[in-house]
Amino acid sequence: MQKVNSPEAPAAIGPYSHAYITVNGLVFTSGQIPANPDGSPMAEGIEAQAEQSCRNVGAVLKAAGTDYDHVIKTTCFLADMADFAVFNKVYEKYFTSKPARSCVAVKTLPAGALCEIEAIAEL
Repeated sequence: MQKVNSPEAPAAIGPYSHAYITVNGLVFTSGQIPANPDGSPMAEGIEAQAEQSCRNVGAVLKAAGTDYDHVIKTTCFLADMADFAVFNKVYEKYFTSKPARSCVAVKTLPAGALCEIEAIAEL
Protein backbone atom coordinates (compact mmCIF):
# COMPACT_ATOMS: atom_id res chain seq x y z
CA MET A 1 0.00 0.00 0.00
CA GLN A 2 1.05 3.57 -0.63
CA LYS A 3 0.09 6.50 1.60
CA VAL A 4 -1.08 9.69 -0.15
CA ASN A 5 -1.12 13.22 1.24
CA SER A 6 -1.76 16.29 -0.91
CA PRO A 7 -0.39 19.77 -0.18
CA GLU A 8 -3.37 21.07 -2.19
CA ALA A 9 -5.89 19.64 0.31
CA PRO A 10 -6.36 20.73 3.91
CA ALA A 11 -4.10 19.06 6.42
CA ALA A 12 -5.64 16.17 8.31
CA ILE A 13 -7.29 17.24 11.56
CA GLY A 14 -6.70 13.87 13.13
CA PRO A 15 -4.45 10.80 12.97
CA TYR A 16 -5.15 9.80 9.36
CA SER A 17 -3.85 10.16 5.79
CA HIS A 18 -5.61 11.74 2.85
CA ALA A 19 -5.72 8.42 1.00
CA TYR A 20 -4.16 5.04 0.41
CA ILE A 21 -3.48 3.28 -2.87
CA THR A 22 -3.85 -0.49 -2.71
CA VAL A 23 -1.72 -3.00 -4.60
CA ASN A 24 -4.62 -3.64 -6.98
CA GLY A 25 -4.75 0.04 -8.02
CA LEU A 26 -7.66 1.29 -5.96
CA VAL A 27 -7.53 4.63 -4.17
CA PHE A 28 -9.46 5.03 -0.92
CA THR A 29 -9.75 8.65 0.21
CA SER A 30 -10.48 9.93 3.66
CA GLY A 31 -13.58 12.04 4.02
CA GLN A 32 -12.99 15.60 2.85
CA ILE A 33 -14.80 18.37 4.67
CA PRO A 34 -14.90 21.88 3.19
CA ALA A 35 -11.81 23.09 5.06
CA ASN A 36 -9.63 25.44 3.06
CA PRO A 37 -6.09 24.24 2.29
CA ASP A 38 -4.69 27.64 3.33
CA GLY A 39 -6.30 27.38 6.76
CA SER A 40 -8.75 30.24 6.24
CA PRO A 41 -12.24 29.84 7.75
CA MET A 42 -14.74 27.57 6.03
CA ALA A 43 -17.18 29.27 3.72
CA GLU A 44 -20.76 29.51 4.91
CA GLY A 45 -23.66 27.73 3.26
CA ILE A 46 -24.04 24.31 1.72
CA GLU A 47 -23.33 25.38 -1.87
CA ALA A 48 -19.93 26.91 -1.06
CA GLN A 49 -19.06 24.08 1.30
CA ALA A 50 -20.00 21.40 -1.24
CA GLU A 51 -17.77 23.13 -3.82
CA GLN A 52 -14.81 23.10 -1.42
CA SER A 53 -15.36 19.48 -0.38
CA CYS A 54 -15.43 18.47 -4.05
CA ARG A 55 -12.24 20.45 -4.75
CA ASN A 56 -10.55 18.83 -1.75
CA VAL A 57 -11.47 15.35 -3.01
CA GLY A 58 -10.10 16.35 -6.42
CA ALA A 59 -6.78 17.44 -4.89
CA VAL A 60 -6.41 14.11 -3.08
CA LEU A 61 -7.31 12.16 -6.23
CA LYS A 62 -4.75 14.17 -8.22
CA ALA A 63 -2.03 13.49 -5.63
CA ALA A 64 -2.83 9.78 -5.94
CA GLY A 65 -2.54 9.91 -9.74
CA THR A 66 -6.20 9.72 -10.65
CA ASP A 67 -9.21 12.00 -11.10
CA TYR A 68 -12.99 12.37 -10.78
CA ASP A 69 -13.63 10.29 -13.93
CA HIS A 70 -12.06 7.25 -12.26
CA VAL A 71 -14.17 7.43 -9.09
CA ILE A 72 -16.29 4.30 -8.74
CA LYS A 73 -17.98 4.99 -5.38
CA THR A 74 -18.55 7.93 -3.08
CA THR A 75 -20.03 8.25 0.34
CA CYS A 76 -21.46 11.66 1.15
CA PHE A 77 -22.44 12.94 4.55
CA LEU A 78 -24.80 15.88 5.11
CA ALA A 79 -25.48 17.63 8.39
CA ASP A 80 -29.01 18.36 7.12
CA MET A 81 -30.85 16.33 4.49
CA ALA A 82 -32.72 19.53 3.56
CA ASP A 83 -29.45 20.47 1.77
CA PHE A 84 -29.66 17.40 -0.50
CA ALA A 85 -30.85 19.20 -3.67
CA VAL A 86 -28.28 21.99 -3.45
CA PHE A 87 -25.52 19.49 -2.63
CA ASN A 88 -26.48 17.38 -5.66
CA LYS A 89 -26.35 20.43 -7.94
CA VAL A 90 -22.72 21.03 -6.97
CA TYR A 91 -21.72 17.34 -6.78
CA GLU A 92 -22.90 16.57 -10.33
CA LYS A 93 -20.53 19.23 -11.76
CA TYR A 94 -17.52 17.31 -10.44
CA PHE A 95 -18.58 13.66 -10.51
CA THR A 96 -19.80 13.63 -14.11
CA SER A 97 -19.20 9.90 -14.54
CA LYS A 98 -21.97 9.29 -11.99
CA PRO A 99 -20.20 6.86 -9.66
CA ALA A 100 -22.16 4.67 -7.27
CA ARG A 101 -23.01 6.73 -4.20
CA SER A 102 -24.45 6.67 -0.72
CA CYS A 103 -25.62 9.92 0.84
CA VAL A 104 -26.66 10.03 4.46
CA ALA A 105 -27.53 12.63 7.05
CA VAL A 106 -25.43 12.65 10.19
CA LYS A 107 -25.85 14.43 13.49
CA THR A 108 -22.64 16.47 13.24
CA LEU A 109 -19.48 16.69 11.15
CA PRO A 110 -15.97 17.80 12.14
CA ALA A 111 -15.36 21.53 12.54
CA GLY A 112 -19.07 22.29 12.09
CA ALA A 113 -18.97 21.35 8.39
CA LEU A 114 -22.24 20.91 6.50
CA CYS A 115 -20.93 18.12 4.25
CA GLU A 116 -18.14 15.58 3.80
CA ILE A 117 -17.24 13.39 0.84
CA GLU A 118 -15.09 10.26 0.62
CA ALA A 119 -14.29 8.38 -2.56
CA ILE A 120 -12.98 5.12 -3.96
CA ALA A 121 -11.30 5.44 -7.36
CA GLU A 122 -9.18 3.39 -9.72
CA LEU A 123 -5.81 4.51 -11.02
